Amino acid sequence: MRRGPSKLITATAAVAILVPIGTGCEASVYGMPPEPSGPQLTVIAPQGRMAPLPEAPPDEPAASFAGLAARAKQATADAAKAGAEITTVVLDRNTGQTVSNGNNMQMPIASVVKLFIADDLLLQEAQGRTRLSAEDRKALDFMLRASDDSAAEVFWNRSGGSAIIERVTARYSLDATETPYNGRWFNTLSTTGDLVRYYDKLLAGSGGLPPEKADIILSNLAASTPTAPDGTVPGGVYPQRFGIPEGFYAEPVAVKQGWFCCWNGGNWVHLSTGVVGPDRRYVMAIGSMHPADDATARTTITQAVKTMFPGGHI
Repeated sequence: MRRGPSKLITATAAVAILVPIGTGCEASVYGMPPEPSGPQLTVIAPQGRMAPLPEAPPDEPAASFAGLAARAKQATADAAKAGAEITTVVLDRNTGQTVSNGNNMQMPIASVVKLFIADDLLLQEAQGRTRLSAEDRKALDFMLRASDDSAAEVFWNRSGGSAIIERVTARYSLDATETPYNGRWFNTLSTTGDLVRYYDKLLAGSGGLPPEKADIILSNLAASTPTAPDGTVPGGVYPQRFGIPEGFYAEPVAVKQGWFCCWNGGNWVHLSTGVVGPDRRYVMAIGSMHPADDATARTTITQAVKTMFPGGHI
């Protein structure tokens, strides 16, 4: 978690859309403006995929996807009434179906960028361009599980800073992701759509990272800790169960969270991203900008997930 300078971010009108996008051992963690009167809910049948799907034949659409677009619209409206603007994308990797609330705003992704730092570093190791010591591996694990900033800073500087983002965005075709304007990792900009694409291609192996290295990332995300060390908040720790972990309390999840204050004149930024379900079939990313206290902002983003998926199930 870091404090970011004010920067204007624009958003689209909220409208739920159903469209297609591409596609080891794992511990389980269980976990706007006023409602628009113009654009209406639109459902578009899947027409193609951007990345390989799992080897098994595509399944029937999940039961949870029935009515999900409408629930995403409701979650967006409820968050707006609470003062928050949210952006969210959910992907069923087996059918290629994606549900979005229609807000593709770009936002700083804070500690979620630690995924890219780890990905780049592990690829370097796989290609024999660097060697990770036992201490390096311990630091990498802690960076992913507990969102440790000090480890991120060390690896960011060691691997060339913003060049990491350039390499990862090229490998994963993340067209809406940009390097940080001031060279600080936590100010990397992206969208929930790009983050879902990243996870999908990580799981499919089409982003270039070997499966055994991808499993290092995913197993650490599955062992995400309840709190994270954070020297910028009272007590020095921050709760990181908001959003997906608390929303999907009845499912195993593997998540990377991000947060900081104060963006665009006082907004708390929260992101919850990851893989949901025992078979890694679903990917979700949700982000929130909320000019409220941190506890309220966390509650709002968690409630949005619960509205979209009642009962804590995917």
